[in-house]
Amino acid sequence: MNEVVIVGGGLAGASAASALRAEGFDGVVTLVGSESHPPYERPPLSKSYLRGESDRPEAYVTPEEWWARHGVEVRTGVRVRRIDRVGRSVELADGTSRRFDWLILAPGSRARTLRVPGGDLEGVRTLRTFEDADEIRARARDAEHVLVVGGGWIGSEVTASLRQLDVPVTLAVSAHRPLERALGERLAGLYDRLHRDHGAALLPRTRIVALEGDGRVRAARTVAGDRIPADLVVVAIGAAPLVDLAQDAGLTVSDGVVVDGLLRTDDRTVLAAGDIARVPYPDLRRSLRVEHWGAARAQGEHAARTVVGARQPYAELPYFYSDQYETGMEFWGDPLRPGEVVVRGDPESLAFDMFWQEDGRVRAALNMHVHHHHDHAAPDDHHDHAGGHLDPAVVARLLRSPGVDVGALGDPDVPLDAVVPGDR
Repeated sequence: MNEVVIVGGGLAGASAASALRAEGFDGVVTLVGSESHPPYERPPLSKSYLRGESDRPEAYVTPEEWWARHGVEVRTGVRVRRIDRVGRSVELADGTSRRFDWLILAPGSRARTLRVPGGDLEGVRTLRTFEDADEIRARARDAEHVLVVGGGWIGSEVTASLRQLDVPVTLAVSAHRPLERALGERLAGLYDRLHRDHGAALLPRTRIVALEGDGRVRAARTVAGDRIPADLVVVAIGAAPLVDLAQDAGLTVSDGVVVDGLLRTDDRTVLAAGDIARVPYPDLRRSLRVEHWGAARAQGEHAARTVVGARQPYAELPYFYSDQYETGMEFWGDPLRPGEVVVRGDPESLAFDMFWQEDGRVRAALNMHVHHHHDHAAPDDHHDHAGGHLDPAVVARLLRSPGVDVGALGDPDVPLDAVVPGDR
């Protein structure tokens, strides 16, 4: 009987396990996670869970009882110490081992820490787990000055969530505006305004060089010599993929674990998915490591299909989303966003679509919308107008089309599905 071991208790690992059963795999499936919880999704940690609007079970990938009912052994609170590729087994930190015919590596990432004097003071936190979110929420209740360090996705979402809790927040970003590196100057300007309109204090081009306190953090020092009061510091300066297991096992690692279109590593029975996987994207004509919810889900499922014998290369488009205050944002396609920008709708209204096109070919698409009641409708209840959700299927056709009518692309009166040749 085939045995599959999955390393990682996040979305990628859980998606692989559930997809194995959905695909009819009847062998032994063991999922090993280092945290003490059933597999869960991380996006709520900086959003609804941080604000206390949702409970832990709502973040679980499947109901807790699903695993036993479908014959998946979930080992929580234990780490994998070593991969034995010759003996086809993994050695666990508790001294036990599990043999495998297939191994799926999906351990995720760890939050980067602020390596400065005082970085280990009480009240300095990163956000990666339920416990991190609980601690940040509890400390924020009584905090007089919260400092968020890092203007990427997590830093921006934590700032928004704490402001929604009426907590005073200062956001220190190394760029000129939050999300500037991820989205470019124009969109970053909209998020800059959004944070300021909701009462967040922003410190552009700021680098923290020290944290001060008497056992507990009290302030931060910048490279310019400024002192920023802070009795809670949330460090959100990115994440590092957990590639040590793969590297120690002799697998190729280069900005992540290198895999082919079937998500196989150098060892064809060892697969990688999620944050650690550097995957070929045929539509983009290059390999990428994508640290977002969409990639974790889709790659976990694709790894399962490889195990059961499918040989269709991975072809999902990169996708990510963010919710901040009353606005939602979705992005599909090339993260480098090559080409000329085409806007559909009014960016100042924070409800618009944006496309990046090159010689009539759409390379990336973005939708920003103000949350309305339809945002809580069924997942397939999409809207293809500026201000509402875009239909992912229509976006995929746009991005895969050899050419579109650029004039129609920017005209909100023309339905997007009419912009794609052959869809009229």
